[in-house]
Amino acid sequence: MSEAQVIPAGKTIGVLGGGQLGRMLAQAAGPMGYRLHVFEPQAKCPAGAVADKEVNAAYEDIGALSAFARECDVLTYEFENVPAAPLRAIEPLTKLCPHWSVLETAQNRSREKNWLKNNGFPHARFAEVVANGDLVAGIREVGVPCVVKTADFGYDGKGQLKVMTEADVPAALKRFAGQLVVIEQFVDFSCEVSAVVARSGAGEMQVFPVAENIHTNHILDFSIVPARVTPAVADRAEVMAMEIAEHIGLVGVLGVEFFVTRSGDVLVNELAPRTHNSGHCTMDACNVSQFEQQVRAICGLPLVKPELKSPVVMVNILGDAWAKGEPDWAAVQALPGVHLHLYGKAEARPGRKMGHFNVLAGDVESAWALAREAKAGLFG
Repeated sequence: MSEAQVIPAGKTIGVLGGGQLGRMLAQAAGPMGYRLHVFEPQAKCPAGAVADKEVNAAYEDIGALSAFARECDVLTYEFENVPAAPLRAIEPLTKLCPHWSVLETAQNRSREKNWLKNNGFPHARFAEVVANGDLVAGIREVGVPCVVKTADFGYDGKGQLKVMTEADVPAALKRFAGQLVVIEQFVDFSCEVSAVVARSGAGEMQVFPVAENIHTNHILDFSIVPARVTPAVADRAEVMAMEIAEHIGLVGVLGVEFFVTRSGDVLVNELAPRTHNSGHCTMDACNVSQFEQQVRAICGLPLVKPELKSPVVMVNILGDAWAKGEPDWAAVQALPGVHLHLYGKAEARPGRKMGHFNVLAGDVESAWALAREAKAGLFG
């Protein structure tokens, strides 16, 4: 099947991964006339509750994965850490969007950094240390301060450690002994931003307004749109996101995370070849959500030019909000301009993403103030 071929309404979209991104994709695909099937190792997943079919098996179960692929007209992902080898095995059976090679690049920090380097995209200085290699030499090559990260399967700050002074080196040696790691220069940034870009098989591209992201304990806390950066910085991030999507051969949606340095440079931090946490604001604040755009991109439909209807701040709801029992959702929903989205997860754990809410207001600073007030009430 050609990448540019249209998959019409009535056909079946398959999703590998059953978390909240798959759930919100199913919620977008249904009204557009598509069936959606979910393949997820864990039973009773959030996406399965709203999908047309849920299949529970390991990603490495080639038999189960092949049977699933044969039922789907196109197959996509809700997170990038699906193993690439099983995807290669099912490639003849269905259309994979994005291609498995895109996931293989993005799920490994070493491959991702080298891809950025080889394709001329600005990034923090880095060094690689092979398993059982000389970690101290790698740290010296990059310089202190730096961040030591495992090469494989990192997200939400997992598998990384800051080395701010020479005194932190022994802790890094202990933690990463024997592992393949990437050591990155510590960037003294003024802020972090992201751009979510969609690209179809025909090469059509659209990019959502740039978000300013604020993290707490390595997990996204707030996304502010439009980002409080100069027009030049926002334009650079949008253009670079589209250039990356084209160079990597994306068909689908890609979240590109950037550091904005104090001198105004824009450096690529990470790639996420899927819908992105910072793009959740599009569900309420844009004329098209990132999830509808993903359906359009992978099914060969025309993409919608995103338009921001209102300034917005997205606030993640973590399991910590349940520390004193069920949160007072009615109080949150009573606030003006607040739109609540819960993910249907059965167990609330500290640090686990359980939902989000979007705060719309007439200007960014009003939305930002109300978002902090709403979060303080939720976690109070």
